Amino acid sequence: MQILQVLLQLLLLVVGFVMLVKGADWFVDGASKVAEIFGIPQLVIGLTIVAMGTSLPEAAVSTSAALKGSAEITIGNVVGSNIMNILLILGITSVISPLAVQLSTIKYEIPMVIGASVLLAGLGLLDTTVGRIDGIILLLGMVLYLAYLFKMAKKGQAEALENEETAGAGNNSGKKDSIIKQVLLILVGAALIVFGSNVTVDAATELALIFGMEERIIGLTIVAFGTSLPELVTSATAAIKGKADIAVGNIVGSNLFNLLFVVGIAAVITPVIYEQKFLADTIVCIASAVLLWLCVLRTKKLKRSGGTILLMCYAAYFVYLMLN
Repeated sequence: MQILQVLLQLLLLVVGFVMLVKGADWFVDGASKVAEIFGIPQLVIGLTIVAMGTSLPEAAVSTSAALKGSAEITIGNVVGSNIMNILLILGITSVISPLAVQLSTIKYEIPMVIGASVLLAGLGLLDTTVGRIDGIILLLGMVLYLAYLFKMAKKGQAEALENEETAGAGNNSGKKDSIIKQVLLILVGAALIVFGSNVTVDAATELALIFGMEERIIGLTIVAFGTSLPELVTSATAAIKGKADIAVGNIVGSNLFNLLFVVGIAAVITPVIYEQKFLADTIVCIASAVLLWLCVLRTKKLKRSGGTILLMCYAAYFVYLMLN
């Protein structure tokens, strides 16, 4: 009976990975083509549609936890996911293929992640709770971030329009059909990514339990990694396809979305306890963003050497988790 159960979970694991890979493929293709059609910089698409789409598992877990009265899960979910996004996912992605980083990402977006992480720590340490007022402050930060992205998108569209006028008008009917097709690709791809990550995490967790792994270890490894699988698969796929802006934008945008929107919404639903043990994790979260910024500051590229440093730091953090 146990052999059949193992075979079933292995089958589900394979099915989950297939959904993840195919979903990410369609998602990246659709998002990059929408960017081309509308003249929106690919970085903006990475920071918005791709980032929010791949952050759906974190958003779902945190919102559901808040509604069920388990809001303390939110901080650990978001901070842990953000650490993994930078150190592990960008580390793996840049080892696969070095990532060029836009000047705006170095000057504005990465510092925004650092600032939002510091803001969360400050709000939490003030009274050991991220309350409803704090949640509103975080959501206002999200509104300001979206305004910044809107400004970037308008600038990109204006430049694309100039190029289009120089080249001459294209076929509007064909363009409309293409937009519908690409939006469908994005939606189906996002659904496959989220559903695939759930199937993969559930199957891996069941296998771990069958083989006697402790639930604590499962939570710190398989489940934490599982909620970040969409970011990993999407960023790796984007890097392989040469869409570095989407790969980096996905992680930076996801982290900002997690800090400002996910925690903000959860805190507005019900006050979120900021336990003392989260301080060390939040410091690691801030340090991860600072390290990423330092790795790309001079070269404007996250090289394999930088990716290796990020991975080594995640390994050190993982050892710290296991010992505490």
